Amino acid sequence: MIDYATARHNMVESQIRTNKVTDEAIISAFETVPREQFVPKGLQGIAYVDEDLHLGGGRHLMEPMVLARLLQIATPGPDDVALDIGCATGYSTAILSKLVGTVVGLDDDAGLVDSGNKCLSDLQIDNTALIAGPTEQGYAKQAPYDLIVFAGSVEVVPDAILAQLADHGRLLAVVRSAGGEPGRATIYQRSGTQTGHRVVFDANVPALPGFRRAQEFVF
Repeated sequence: MIDYATARHNMVESQIRTNKVTDEAIISAFETVPREQFVPKGLQGIAYVDEDLHLGGGRHLMEPMVLARLLQIATPGPDDVALDIGCATGYSTAILSKLVGTVVGLDDDAGLVDSGNKCLSDLQIDNTALIAGPTEQGYAKQAPYDLIVFAGSVEVVPDAILAQLADHGRLLAVVRSAGGEPGRATIYQRSGTQTGHRVVFDANVPALPGFRRAQEFVF
């Protein structure tokens, strides 16, 4: 029988602490949330490997190290309202729940959302809600958000989602081109009506469905 608590601790020590993650609240969240419960039974034995886990239908759980580094750059606070886009079964939402006041997880796969809500309920995580809906529109009903995280790479961050950031809000996404170049973890920050961004590290994570850059035509 697999000792998941030990596997989780080893993941934290070998994948997260050794990769520039020093925020103790984030480390504690990864030490606490049982990743194996957010994947199908056939994947539970590899739940703590240092790679993305494919859930089917173009959905993955992001590699823990990348998620942890994104969250550290995001500087989540206990009163923040967060939006987790492409949440799948809600593992990243559960991690966020330990760091912020309220989390909305959004995914257009209703089956994964149902599974995730049951898992969050079983774990008695009560400051989250997973919503089934079109991810490319964000979730304006709960906006504005202090923090928005994309749980996969995108070619473009839609203006409609950037508009859901609160003043001084932060958005984290791995942005990559269609040409196969390495993805770039990028932070977007809103100040008043302006939004700026900067690249913080290279990262390769699976793409979220949608979020494609509009094709440009040359005449």
